[in-house]
Amino acid sequence: MDIEAIQAAKREAVRDSHRVTHGSSALMVVDMQHGFLDPGASLEVPAGRAIVPNLQRLLASCRAAGLPVIFTEFVYSTTIPCLRGMPFGIEHLPLPEGAATGYGKPSANCLIGEQPGSGVESSATVSELAPQEGELVVQAHTYDKFYGTPVELALQSWGIDRLMVTGVTTDVCVNSTILAAANRNYRVIAVTDGMATIHDHIHQACLDIWANKFARLATTAELVDEVNALCAV
Repeated sequence: MDIEAIQAAKREAVRDSHRVTHGSSALMVVDMQHGFLDPGASLEVPAGRAIVPNLQRLLASCRAAGLPVIFTEFVYSTTIPCLRGMPFGIEHLPLPEGAATGYGKPSANCLIGEQPGSGVESSATVSELAPQEGELVVQAHTYDKFYGTPVELALQSWGIDRLMVTGVTTDVCVNSTILAAANRNYRVIAVTDGMATIHDHIHQACLDIWANKFARLATTAELVDEVNALCAV
């Protein structure tokens, strides 16, 4: 049995079945927030800043083609003391008065409600990728952006069955959302150079897992070409 040939054929079939089409495709930008991208943020993902130009290109193409765009923002609230704060996201906990911020410390990262985060810890999407009027911005208290949010209702209302996914971090919120979408039978397209995390080997591991059972892998350039072709029809 030629395993490599079988896998190559499967990837080709997935590519064909998961192509961007008008009226059924949308773009999701996951958690491109100050609290994860700004230098000095307690949960800074430096590689996240490098993908901003790719996301700008893809956003421009999708907007020109009239494809829906969804932005998600991870938030934490002391009124919902879930495990995403303690013990897994200590940085999201309120900043004690006079204490220093940083990785592994309560830093009010993406904190809303009683003590909203600000500056480098803000939950807002970075200005370089600012949502336009009419685009859906979803705040989520969990890594899976379908859970407890109107994302699925929006996609169903728009007649969407395929979703391009970008953002940070590859292994946490992006991964959780891609698996959630795939298990809801959406045709997921993971934009390989439009997402980032702290460690390259973890990023690659996620891509390998998704390609096997969950998503089509595609670059920004490939998808821009596909989206732009919709405008030419």
